[in-house]
Amino acid sequence: MEVLYPHCAGLDVHAGSVTACARIATGAQISYEHRTVSTTTRGLLELDEWLTAHGCTHVAMEATGVYWKPVWHVLEEHFTLVLANAMHIRNVPGRKSDMNDATWIADLLAHGLIRSSFVPPAPIQELRDLTRTRRQLVHEVARHVLRIQKTLEDANLKLTQVMSDMVGVSGRAILNALVAGETDPERLADLTRGRLKATRADLVDALHGRVTDHHRFMIQLHLSQIDALETAIAHIEARIGDALGPFRAAVSLLTTMPGLSETTARVLIAEIGTDMSRFPSVGHLISWAGFCPRLDESAGKRRSTRTRQSTPWLKPTLINAAWAATRKKDSYLRAQFLRIKSRRGAKKAILAVASSMLTAAYVMLRDGVEYHDLGSHHFDQRDKQHLAKRLLQRLRDLGVAVEVKAA
Repeated sequence: MEVLYPHCAGLDVHAGSVTACARIATGAQISYEHRTVSTTTRGLLELDEWLTAHGCTHVAMEATGVYWKPVWHVLEEHFTLVLANAMHIRNVPGRKSDMNDATWIADLLAHGLIRSSFVPPAPIQELRDLTRTRRQLVHEVARHVLRIQKTLEDANLKLTQVMSDMVGVSGRAILNALVAGETDPERLADLTRGRLKATRADLVDALHGRVTDHHRFMIQLHLSQIDALETAIAHIEARIGDALGPFRAAVSLLTTMPGLSETTARVLIAEIGTDMSRFPSVGHLISWAGFCPRLDESAGKRRSTRTRQSTPWLKPTLINAAWAATRKKDSYLRAQFLRIKSRRGAKKAILAVASSMLTAAYVMLRDGVEYHDLGSHHFDQRDKQHLAKRLLQRLRDLGVAVEVKAA
């Protein structure tokens, strides 16, 4: 097999050490040199010098958690780096049982058999850290709200049945009063602002309960945690605003698509970047994001079309955006959802809509254009003859005689 990189290296990265194998090909002769260093900055700089001394031009490593990142940051200035998917490495046949990981990675790299994973540039990586941390904090706020609801249920206060937002203006006022020792349902009901989903009589009835000091302590504890988390979220929002500086134009383009808010657009930019040339085609991006259904057939029978597992950041965000997009009337995305839902169900339909939105985002970022809605009649206009034939057959099935004339 042809050798693409005669001087290359493979790295087996662990939490505390890195095992390196330098593969040097001189004509038909191949030699291997091994070295193990620590993952401290000093150890990684020694590895950099050792690889340079052996004339290595390309270096490959597996994506092992977050342990690969410090290694990548130290070596990226002097070598062409390849980040490999561990599953792809295992699926390549021909590995000997006594061969260590670093040697196997070096051999695959030398022959060009490693597909490089997507590693965004530093500004995108920083934005990704911020958006992911923000989402984790928002989820943590939701967990504390659920714990408050559990405490209220234990005190037999049925606020969840009469209020839609437990930590809104009205809900927060009632919770603060409960912590302060107020137990009169009438006085607690007077603290509400605006309209509720229940009547005042229902609210007063829901506020009759048995509140103890333990309940007050638990509610106050969770409220203080929510306050701290909301302060942290506000700081992260400000930081995200600064990090978005170079990508404002891309965010503005993406928000022209139905269902894509600025928050969703920020997550999309943080996860896939703005340079679409990193993906050979839109199909590669769809597959990378986990929207490509698997093809599992045997003897002509399709066993499964489930999509593969992916990171918990991009795919759920796009699915939530797809649900929002389907609520816009007379839109292509809503028409696509209803069309597929009638045949395959809502779950598969929403995955298809999310995939279409990611496809549109790919084209928008690649060409720098705004979203163009094809309209709710796109499928009817595209399949006029098929639609007419189907409707005529439906009329005949109903016993209606139809005479067709050319328009």
